[in-house]
Amino acid sequence: MGTEGTGGGVSRRTVLAGVGGAGAAAVLGGGALAHPVHAAGGGADKLPIPDKAELTVLLTGDAGTGEDGQWKVADAARAVCARRGVDLAIGLGDNIYENGPESSTDDEFQSKFERPNTGIDVPWLMVLGNHDTSGIIPGSGGWPSRGDHEVAYHAHSARWYMPSRYYSVAVPGGAAEPVAEFFALDTTPLSSYVLQTDPEYYWNGPFAREQRAWLAKALAASRARWKFVFAHHPLRNNGTHRNAGEYEGISCGDYLSGKHVKKLYEEVVVGKAEFILSGHDHTLQILDTGADYQGTQQIVCGAAAKTKGRADEPSNKAFWEAYDTLGFMLLTINAQQVAVDAYTLDPGTGEPTHAYHHTRTDRLPARN
Repeated sequence: MGTEGTGGGVSRRTVLAGVGGAGAAAVLGGGALAHPVHAAGGGADKLPIPDKAELTVLLTGDAGTGEDGQWKVADAARAVCARRGVDLAIGLGDNIYENGPESSTDDEFQSKFERPNTGIDVPWLMVLGNHDTSGIIPGSGGWPSRGDHEVAYHAHSARWYMPSRYYSVAVPGGAAEPVAEFFALDTTPLSSYVLQTDPEYYWNGPFAREQRAWLAKALAASRARWKFVFAHHPLRNNGTHRNAGEYEGISCGDYLSGKHVKKLYEEVVVGKAEFILSGHDHTLQILDTGADYQGTQQIVCGAAAKTKGRADEPSNKAFWEAYDTLGFMLLTINAQQVAVDAYTLDPGTGEPTHAYHHTRTDRLPARN
């Protein structure tokens, strides 16, 4: 699974790339997805956000290599989603390795997103990662404006959903009290591996201030039963990138340490959203809520193409962790609970194994 054929045979990738989307959408999206809607500004017909009070969400991160690992995870996720159904997908950044796309029509969108994910035809809520916004140094995050190509690609793809660098999506959209609301952030300008040179993207520049103000207002206004903030960089993490504020073991400076990511999460998100969903570390982690985090739980899901190790001295309590395997997660969300199912892959065959089930029923106190 997940590999191209050799000799004169037709590869699985070629077959999937040629399959029409309508039949796959009917299998994987169920009745929630009806007919596509036209994207503002022209371009692709967008698959609509589901309008239902119970939904299943595919969670992947750090996927966009276009290589065998990504294809294996996509194959496994497609098989599990065909069996269980799926309504939305979330991509947690590093969508186009190594430096991000050159334009909104770069063929890497096809080779590193569209073709691997053929058949998982639901809206994919996407955020930017450090590899999506890099220049000369791969993964540096030092060219934030490059992320505009991925925002512009929103108009070219039925599945890719990134109308802005930060945005929110409520499900059901017209409900007075949605079952879930997802808040997408761009954390890379706050945690790049190099100093930012564009004043727009300084850690205290216009973009950071506007995003923070928007998030605070949006979280306060939300009446969703469950609130999910998702971004590439985690607040808490037992992998080698470590926690925000000490990324890579560095606790000084305004960028590499991620101390401003930490401030954003702790001052705006903690105690106001039930979940932070992140990638960046190529691991799978379901951490506890933690008394110091006022009921905000961290999930790390960045093993959709690569694996990475565990920190030498991890500091966070976890319900479950995996550091040496590819994998993905499914969230099943309704008014009563959020269930998280983690899937790992056999390294040889790519077959998925259901590795862990976690259920959360406690929500944060409703705010006036």
